[in-house]
Amino acid sequence: MLRVPSVSQSQRWMVVGAGGMLGRDLIAVLERASVDVVGLRHADLDVTDPEAARRALADADVVVNAAAWTDVDGAETCEAEAFAVNATGAAHVARAARLAGARLVHVSTDYVFDGGATEPYAEKSPVAPRSAYGRTKAAGEWAARAEAADHLIVRTAWLYGAHGGCFPKTMARLAAERDQLAVVDDQVGQPTWTRDLAELVVRLVAAGAPAGIYHGTSTGQTSWYEFAQRVVASAGLSTPVEPTTSDAFPRPAPRPAYSVLGHDALRAAGVEPIGDWAERWGVAASEVLA
Repeated sequence: MLRVPSVSQSQRWMVVGAGGMLGRDLIAVLERASVDVVGLRHADLDVTDPEAARRALADADVVVNAAAWTDVDGAETCEAEAFAVNATGAAHVARAARLAGARLVHVSTDYVFDGGATEPYAEKSPVAPRSAYGRTKAAGEWAARAEAADHLIVRTAWLYGAHGGCFPKTMARLAAERDQLAVVDDQVGQPTWTRDLAELVVRLVAAGAPAGIYHGTSTGQTSWYEFAQRVVASAGLSTPVEPTTSDAFPRPAPRPAYSVLGHDALRAAGVEPIGDWAERWGVAASEVLA
């Protein structure tokens, strides 16, 4: 059952990147609330085309930009292509939102940080991306702020959902196929259900939150190893899960060792953060693993 945040039904929302996990959940939440929402997939809008963005978003009251180049490793060798979507495309969407007089919600990532912290990153912590993907997303945040004064930048991390590939689905599949799993325990973050993030976005807009940066992740923290254990149990499997290190799985792009985000800006705006990651996984598991 979808929880329906209170939101104005007189506003027209446009969701860019409507084919992704978050976009699909956001549209479902808005439709449940009887809000006028238009979903724009890549086939409907190429964000690298500024005139197309202006035309497509001209009638919007709220624009959510959930479109992104999300191939973290691929961005290491295709940074220009990733920049075209994550930075230049973000600028085009933000400018179109401003010209339409719409409020912009721009979705960003924990990868704008260096991952070297030992306490939750505040919204105003300096960005210091270590990967091409992180650099392009940091540039996208800058573009959103520069082009649209009425912006809500929502950083998120460790997303999973029913509508696309994600860590829990992969772990459940591998646990069914293998005798044992090895999962890194030296990366810490906040597993976040796209349904919860969608509802948070709606609650932020409904609250009239001040323009600025917000963190849209579950509360608490865990490692990929601990999360994998929960996933395997939720799948009704008994496959052993063993801890290992990131060195055992070298990747082209560095992964943040610490991706825990703080939520002070949400609380200051009178918006309750998403609940504890473990409690939320308990609610989400049956739908995500179905």
